[in-house]
This record gives sequence, structure tokens and C-alpha cells, in this order.
Amino acid sequence: MTRNTMTRKHVFAILMTSVVLSQMPACSSAEPLDKPAVASTESKPMNIEQSSFGKTADGQPITLYTLKNKNGLILRLINYGAAIQSLETPDKNGKLANVMLSFDDITGYEKHKAHFGCTIGRFGNRIAHGKFTLDGKEYSLAKNNNGVHHLHGGPMGFDRVVWKGEPIEVPGGSGVRFTYLSKDGEEGYPGNMQVTVVYSLNDKNEVTIDYTATTDKTTVANLTNHSYWTLGGIGSGPVLDHEVTLNAEQYLDVDDGFIPTGKLLEVKGTKMDFTKPKKIGAQIAEFKPGNDKGGYDHCYVLRKLRGQEVPQLAARVKDPNSGRVMEILTTEPAIQFYTGNFLDGDPINGGFKQHEAFCLETQHYPDSPNQPSFPTTTLRPNETYHTQTVHRFSAEK
Repeated sequence: MTRNTMTRKHVFAILMTSVVLSQMPACSSAEPLDKPAVASTESKPMNIEQSSFGKTADGQPITLYTLKNKNGLILRLINYGAAIQSLETPDKNGKLANVMLSFDDITGYEKHKAHFGCTIGRFGNRIAHGKFTLDGKEYSLAKNNNGVHHLHGGPMGFDRVVWKGEPIEVPGGSGVRFTYLSKDGEEGYPGNMQVTVVYSLNDKNEVTIDYTATTDKTTVANLTNHSYWTLGGIGSGPVLDHEVTLNAEQYLDVDDGFIPTGKLLEVKGTKMDFTKPKKIGAQIAEFKPGNDKGGYDHCYVLRKLRGQEVPQLAARVKDPNSGRVMEILTTEPAIQFYTGNFLDGDPINGGFKQHEAFCLETQHYPDSPNQPSFPTTTLRPNETYHTQTVHRFSAEK
């Protein structure tokens, strides 16, 4: 069974490194360099600025961290929700644009319901009926998904708290380390969980996200990032012409509440097949609007990833108009593909409309605590949860 945990001794070296991935073609494996990059906090990080992003409604100050690389890519992070606030990357003509949905002030992040750019935890995606059992004890969580299921860690998940931020230095770039202590019983989860999320930007236009967590009581962990992407840039309209490739031949069958049935379905010959580049809109009309609002919101099982500790290619997306390309590499066994089906122009979510952005959330399977056949998300004392995801950006003529 695939595990997402390792011993503290094993993970210590990983926590002190930032894996720098070599260039690779679509749907190939990434190999680490012989000499891993060691993060350091002994000197002031280069190419990083800190500024105020306002204060929360209860008066907590929020910091905006701005990271830049030599190629002009600009990554902005905030310590509210340990979130990516924006990402500007060049198109085929060298023109910068923000390629993710975001807000310009803290008020937007406190009020929105779409999780723009946020760290999601303790458990990304759904847990059926807000319940699971560990070591014979049942735990009850908030039912914040239509009052039936638990979603994205609950109404006060990791995306709704203020994290501690610390700039760090990495070879070829900079990063920010965010830390948070999720206390025993928070949102119904057992154990005091110490969580660290490190974002780093290098000069290969790679944004790396490292997640680690430890606990003093057996619990579950499944962290992800909920960024909404639009490679044409904000205001460029629907993403239906974006070409997507997913390194997945199967996806999870789900019921009407998006809870997995336990079956893995083949994508071949169906509208779910993205094993070769395909426009998002090519078959999206085949969805009959229902609970999914007429679009993709499915967990894909990534091939050749189970048991891997080095990120491998999971997805590639290209916007033909701007030429921008995003590759996603991960150590996770699955990726949730979501096409912004519930964006409806509501001002609380920035006024963005349906299909104006997409999400590719690397993660473990939904409802894993209740599905013994799925890769485990159980985290025990003296173990360390660790996953890594890389977003690599480029542009093609």
C-alpha cells in the first residue's frame, strides 16, 4: 500500500533540500540533480520583498511576499491561508500576465468561497458524511459540503487561518516557509499537527511546493493547493481552448455526492481521456448539468507515481493563444481536475464566470480514510508526512 509518510530520520534530509528538476519532455520522468539544493536562512534571501497586505477583520497583520527570478517571473504569496496571491509569467512574446484568479486585498480572501490559491488541509477534497474511524475510534467533522459531507478541511480549514511566514534562500532563487500548528480537535481532527508549507521559485521558472506535517496523535493528512489557472491571463475569457494532457489512464468513479465508490474507471474512449493533448472544451458539452454544473471535477489516478519520492510529470497544459505552458510534477498519487464549474459571476468570488479558470490539485484520493483499498492518508506519531509538487512554466511560439 502506498504511504505518504516516512520516519523522521528519513525525512530530515528531504526537509533541508529543495529538489531541482531537470528539463524533460511531456509525459516523461523527472530526475533529481546529483547535488540537491540546500535551503538556508543564514543570509538574507535574494529577490524577495515583504510588504503589508492589510489586516484581517480581527486585526491580524497580513504580509505579502514577492519573489522574482532572472527571467521575469513574479510569484506573490500571503500568510493568510499560506496562499499564492498571484503569479505573473511571460507569454510567447515576453509579455507578463497574472495567470491565476486572485484578489488584491485581504478582504477578498476572507470573504471568498472558492479557495483561490490557498493551502487546503487537513484533508483536501471530501470525506463522506464527515466521519472516519481510526484505531477503533470514530471522529466527526464539520459537514460543510451541502450539509452532508466534509470538504477541504472544513469551514475553518488551513485556508482560513494566519500562518507564520519566513523568507528563505534556495540556490537559484528564493522561498517562503509557512508554518502552522493545527491543534487537537480543530475541525474535529485528532492530534496536534505541526504543518510546514514551503514555496520556492528558481531560475528555471519552477515553483516548488513542499508540504510536511507531524502529529502527536494518529490522524489523517492530505494537503494540496487550490489555485485556479488561466494561462491566457486574467480577463482572457474561458479556458476551453487550453490543451490538457494528464498522465492518467484511470479516474475515480463517484456517486452523486462526489464520494468515491471504490471503483477505478478507464479513461480510454471516453470524454475523460486526456492521455493525449485535448482542449478542455472538446467534450465538455457531453456533461449534462447536474451536481457537477456541467464540467470536469474528477480525481485522476496518476500512473507510475505510486511509491515515488521524486516528482514526476502529472499534467501539461498549453494555451495556444498566448503560448504559455504549465507542467505539473508531483509525488502524489492523484490529481483533481476541475474546470471552474461553480464560478457564476458572484462578486464574492471575484466576479469570475464558469470555465474562466481550471484547477489541477495534486493529492491523495478523496475519502481515503473510509476506503481501505486506497493509498493511506493515515499519519501517526513518529512519522512525517511529506509531499512535493512542482509547477514549471514556459512559452512556445
